[in-house]
Amino acid sequence: MRRTSTITLILLAVLGGVVSGFLETALTVSGRPIIVPPLTLAIALAAIGGIVISLAVPIRRLTKGKAKGPIDPFYATRVLVLAKASALCGALLTGFGMGIGIYLLTRSVLQVNSVGLAVATIIGSGVLLAGGLIAEQMCRIPPGDDDDDDPGKKAIRIRP
Repeated sequence: MRRTSTITLILLAVLGGVVSGFLETALTVSGRPIIVPPLTLAIALAAIGGIVISLAVPIRRLTKGKAKGPIDPFYATRVLVLAKASALCGALLTGFGMGIGIYLLTRSVLQVNSVGLAVATIIGSGVLLAGGLIAEQMCRIPPGDDDDDDPGKKAIRIRP
């Protein structure tokens, strides 16, 4: 599996910001209340980022040789997929929070509480994004561990 690219993360953040800006504008024009993310969302996102890192620690210890025993490939794959999904979701939600924050800051009446909640969402989703990227890095196999990657080594064919 390839590492999560920076371009993908930036595009997701921009997409989230544009969608949230349009959504807030559409809600305002239609006379409905705007979306203000609750504080519990930021706390939950930060907690999930920490959990993802804690799930990757055993894999890191096994790949660095600090722990004994075989690596469970199914567990490692699940943690890696969770880390990648967390990074992508964190980027999208960071952009979403930025879009809400920019929308609130451009209004003539500033609601400090709502802006604070948008900033908390940006921080929480940034922690989720960072946790996903850190866990993804922790699940990498150190170079030189795989014998099949040696370019100078040729396969020996045995013919019957």
